[in-house]
Amino acid sequence: MVPAALYLSASVTARDDAAAALSRGQEVFVSGFELPGAITVARGWGAAMRAALAATRAEVLAVQVPSDAMEALTDPIFQDHADVVTGHRVPPPVLERAANSLARLALHVEIADPLCAARAFRVEALRAEPVVASGDEAEAEALVKLGAQRYRFSDALVRFGGKRTASNLALLSRTFARYATVQNDADNLHEGYSTLAHLETGAPNYNRWLAGTFRKWAGARVLEIGAGIGTITAHLAPGRELVTALEVDPFYVRRLKNRFRGTPQVEPYQGDVALADWKALAERRFDTIVLSNVLEHIPDDAGAVQTFAKILPPGGALILFVPALPALFGSLDEAVGHHRRYTPASLREVLQRNGFDVEALQWMNLVGIPGWFVNGRVLKRRVLPPLQLRLYDRLAPTLASLEAQVKLPVGLSLLAVGRRRA
Repeated sequence: MVPAALYLSASVTARDDAAAALSRGQEVFVSGFELPGAITVARGWGAAMRAALAATRAEVLAVQVPSDAMEALTDPIFQDHADVVTGHRVPPPVLERAANSLARLALHVEIADPLCAARAFRVEALRAEPVVASGDEAEAEALVKLGAQRYRFSDALVRFGGKRTASNLALLSRTFARYATVQNDADNLHEGYSTLAHLETGAPNYNRWLAGTFRKWAGARVLEIGAGIGTITAHLAPGRELVTALEVDPFYVRRLKNRFRGTPQVEPYQGDVALADWKALAERRFDTIVLSNVLEHIPDDAGAVQTFAKILPPGGALILFVPALPALFGSLDEAVGHHRRYTPASLREVLQRNGFDVEALQWMNLVGIPGWFVNGRVLKRRVLPPLQLRLYDRLAPTLASLEAQVKLPVGLSLLAVGRRRA
């Protein structure tokens, strides 16, 4: 199937490229000029994109692509090597180089020339992550959202990829700066998402420490409940036969599918504890269930643990990592949807009353208590500041070493390992 093409420039080059696309039998959408045989769509990058997506039958949509670069930008998508391919001008215009650096900061995607106007997109990806803006700022919005959802990016050399006007360059730069600082790539609609994203990018050492603890207890076939954006999944997967990453939010499920494309032992699965098809899940013969900062989100935690006991074999492991100390419950807990924080006694009780013997129960993360208290109880913040996370993460390797040697008297979190009773 040939790609559809969208041209938003009235330049002579764009007209010629659009005419060439028409001659190849492609669907062609134009904005800002008339072309016999083409479909005229609204002005503004976002409005034009929405109109093209509503009308196209193609699998790939090429935007501002020069006629001699169409195959280079669209073939990687048709061959399922990429979902987004951006043009790469060598070199980019001088005024756009600083804006390119800012764009890469917001995107977290390794592409050489994000400001190049010539691009190709998998239509399915654009429809899954629709742009909200109607103007040219939607161009930056689309790239940020697709990058955040872990769609695969690539780039290809082009002879011409559009030269930005000063006003357009300023608009895109402001949009990328906003996404890099105050607006998350879910347009702030997922409050807890910011905390998850900051924890992943700002605390890699902490995540390795936590996941290493899970790996010590986990078996070969793991069900991870509440996988979120896949932070722990990525550490659990190596060396396992199967890791089924169960997540209820479709926003996160799309991200999981993109992130673990090409990782056959990881299976993203949409569902929640109350409504999942547990009979089908039981057929996967799990020997381990992992919940990392998830049990506190479930209103009926005892009922959930009973369900886990029904699908694990005798001796199967239930690994729980939960927030501790009810006195710390504050705005951060509310923002991410916590129903409770646990004590050792309450966590032990929910395991023992519902089919498990407690094999291990320990405090973790003593040093995290002051930061959580100040941010959530004193300052009433709803998102953890990224700078604080980075500073804390520098201490994580030392903390992991110390906590492995010393039995903590208290901690921000609790780790429990339950074994399914016969």
